[in-house]
Amino acid sequence: MGITGRGKHEVLDLVGIGFGPSNLALAIALDEHGASAPQHPVTSHFFERQPAFGWHRNMLLPSTTMQISFLKDLATFRNPMSRFSFVSYLHASNRLVQFVNNQDFYPTRQEFHQYLEWAAAALGDRVTYGAEVASIRPRTGPGSRTADLLEIEVRRGDGTTGTVTARNVAISTGLVPRLPEGVTSGPRVWHSSEFLSRFGAQTPADLRHVAVVGAGQSAAEITRFLHDSLPHAQVSAVIPSYGYSIADDTPFANQVFDPGAVDEYYYGTQRARDAFWRYHGNTNYSVVDADVIRDLYRRSYDEEVRGGRRLHFRNLTRVVEVEGSGSGAWVVLRSLLDDRREELAVDALVFATGYDGMDPARLLGDFDRHFQRDAAGRHRLERDYRLVSESGLTCGVYLQGGTEHSHGLTSSLLSNTAVRSGEIADSIVMRRTRRELGRSRSVAESPSAA
Repeated sequence: MGITGRGKHEVLDLVGIGFGPSNLALAIALDEHGASAPQHPVTSHFFERQPAFGWHRNMLLPSTTMQISFLKDLATFRNPMSRFSFVSYLHASNRLVQFVNNQDFYPTRQEFHQYLEWAAAALGDRVTYGAEVASIRPRTGPGSRTADLLEIEVRRGDGTTGTVTARNVAISTGLVPRLPEGVTSGPRVWHSSEFLSRFGAQTPADLRHVAVVGAGQSAAEITRFLHDSLPHAQVSAVIPSYGYSIADDTPFANQVFDPGAVDEYYYGTQRARDAFWRYHGNTNYSVVDADVIRDLYRRSYDEEVRGGRRLHFRNLTRVVEVEGSGSGAWVVLRSLLDDRREELAVDALVFATGYDGMDPARLLGDFDRHFQRDAAGRHRLERDYRLVSESGLTCGVYLQGGTEHSHGLTSSLLSNTAVRSGEIADSIVMRRTRRELGRSRSVAESPSAA
């Protein structure tokens, strides 16, 4: 048996790299294609470096809610009848009636994570956990000058390695946590992506002064959590803007997350693309939900009334220097208002400074030179999220993430996951059908077939 539990020499239609929500949705789309065409299913397997399914576990803060409707789940926008919908999960969990009575479109983040775990468990035979893809390289078939197969090297947690052969890969390794230049995480300096595990390793009484850097949803939620969890502590919010900015979730603005908006962005002019970001970046980036903003402001005002301030907002302020130690962190702040510098000693410093997009070049290595880039050095992509080949490769490399420049705001977001994954699944099936028809035609036209 091979590393996938299948035949050692089997050629898969698809290998998925990463098993977060995007590739989980792709696995569901392929599963449902197999149910509709059981005589010829798409063969696939996924590899996930985590030991078990998990999605932003360190930000599952109490009472935090999703910022998208429950209908924007893994399948509904692609297939409303799917057994993998959030409604199906609620029914299986015997909570559908209670959820409806709640009269809320936005489930808690904890419940949505449970839904993702439920869906992943149903497809457990399609994924190998604790396995990291180390490289992807082309394999040229007999008599072919262009690669029609890919060899994927997989490294398990126990150090053993194996190779899987596939016609396509779908890369979905997730976003990369971003820290300011020169800053490294440690026992008292954290990125938001590791927040709950880092916080849980501390003795709360030792955290007398904590600071959170950032202006987005995660920064605001962590600030609120620390204010609740450490009633004895001073909590400082270091915000590069003049306070938090509200997320625009009104109906017209939300249209930028509609599946149809991807076509308008992909086929649009550069001026149209620039307009998407200029007018609608505030739907998702460095913005905070209105209820969280109001809650934090109300807390600050209440403290001012009572004369016992411990929640501090340092607006238009940036971090210019950080030094961490085992017992705390020392940070230098600079105000953009008057250029005044302030030194702050804190017991924990949290950077909610966002993420960098996924870059497939590390996995592709030397193989990356076979794919086209635009004038800005970014990968060129087909509409079906497949890298554009320089040399007529017949194998496919699909990206689930890192495509904001070509496909718009929804590239790495849950809003369009079901439809995006369905389009990738359709592309894989359609290209396989064309390949098989071409092979049949070649056999029929060969002299030996006469």
